[in-house]
Amino acid sequence: MARTRTTKKLAQRIDLNYFKRPSAFKRWRFWLCVVLPVLAVSWIAWHAFAKDNRVYSSGRMSFSHAVLEKECATCHIQQNGSFSLTAADNSCLACHDGPIHHGNQVKTLECASCHTEHRGHINISAVNSQTCAECHSDLKTNKGSPQYQAHINSFLDGHPQFAALRDSPRDPGTIKLNHQLHMKPVRRSPNNPVTVQLVCGDCHRGSAVQAQWNYSDPKYVAAKVTYTPEGELLPVKGEILPSHNAMTGRELMAPVKYATACASCHELKFSGNIDEGAPHDKPEVVHAFVMKKFQDYIAAHPADLREVRDPGRDLAGKPNPPRLQVLTPAQWVAQQTAVAEELLWKKCSECHTLNNFSLQDTSVGRWSAATSQAQMQSGGGQAPSVMTLNFLPQVAASNTTARWMPHSKFDHDAHRGFTCESCHEKALTSKDSFDVLLPGIATCQKCHAPGPEHAESRCFECHTYHDWSRRKEVTPKFTLPSLRTGGL
Repeated sequence: MARTRTTKKLAQRIDLNYFKRPSAFKRWRFWLCVVLPVLAVSWIAWHAFAKDNRVYSSGRMSFSHAVLEKECATCHIQQNGSFSLTAADNSCLACHDGPIHHGNQVKTLECASCHTEHRGHINISAVNSQTCAECHSDLKTNKGSPQYQAHINSFLDGHPQFAALRDSPRDPGTIKLNHQLHMKPVRRSPNNPVTVQLVCGDCHRGSAVQAQWNYSDPKYVAAKVTYTPEGELLPVKGEILPSHNAMTGRELMAPVKYATACASCHELKFSGNIDEGAPHDKPEVVHAFVMKKFQDYIAAHPADLREVRDPGRDLAGKPNPPRLQVLTPAQWVAQQTAVAEELLWKKCSECHTLNNFSLQDTSVGRWSAATSQAQMQSGGGQAPSVMTLNFLPQVAASNTTARWMPHSKFDHDAHRGFTCESCHEKALTSKDSFDVLLPGIATCQKCHAPGPEHAESRCFECHTYHDWSRRKEVTPKFTLPSLRTGGL
């Protein structure tokens, strides 16, 4: 007979107390609920017994303050057995007394308002742009109108064009240079047909770069000059906030020097009789050098005082000049100096601005057609008198701008992986020396923008908050842990 299966019979087979029986899962859950709280309490008690306050910390300390992770009382005020939530300003000033941001600022912020700790091993100086925007998004001062842009939220939101590029600026420098010409293949020198291709690094480098200069002249590099390179620089306009870290000499480009960048191509030869070029110095130094060289030469070659003119140089339709003239050494030096300086001052004027001078009468160095044939036959032409310069040219100061953006910090060395033309693209087409070749803010924003695929763009990357030149010295107050415990 077949068995009858009903719902009632099936229900009678189910153990209604199955959940009361122990199981592996229940046993693990029980022990976890008991053991974990016991371990947690024991861990807290152990740290309390060891006086390790990190158990109460909200996170790891920054790189600069990592040594203080166990010393909560160093920064936080302890009252009634508990510590204050934020660090006190007096605690921060005990180690580094950062000067006020600006004398006209309205808000007086606490140190912890900008420099937030317990965010892990980070650079605590890397302040968020939102912190800066608390003031600079609607900038107000306690007297007068703001000196800077009043509505800046971030580098990409509200930041104005760099001040050096506003209002169609002109470079105040007086050195004449055609960048476009020098960026193309050019001949090494008028007498050297070799073609070279210059790169920006052949002329522009940081002062600390020690690489070999491709177009320098060792004689000019070793020579001492009477002018000071610093005297050729324009004073920096505006307030510079020096960084807390020392400069390395690779951040900014040093002024271009003739000895290292120009001397190999732009020679200062002034006579076929003198192999040495004139010094790159003040006009009075050049004049004294040229006269000395000619005096030494004629003393060693007295036969050159008797000059014979080449008839092949006579011009058609002109009276024949005398064929011979005999000069004294002083007259010969005066002639040669006048002709040589005519050449030199013209060379100098190709790059420098020369003021208040007129070229010497170089006819003293060239034969006069007015001399009669009788004079020629009787013993030579009429020798000119010794000439002296009425005055020397005045070379205008170079007025080189040492720092175009004094309110920010920039490091060329950090950008060494990029070609100079990537940012200074105007140099490829600039023909005038008064062009300002700085990259605009749009160029910087291509790389410096929010997001992991871009470079850092927060305010601290370019701007310094505190004027560390006004920092105050502090008295040391802490002792190394090893000394406190008697380890040394």
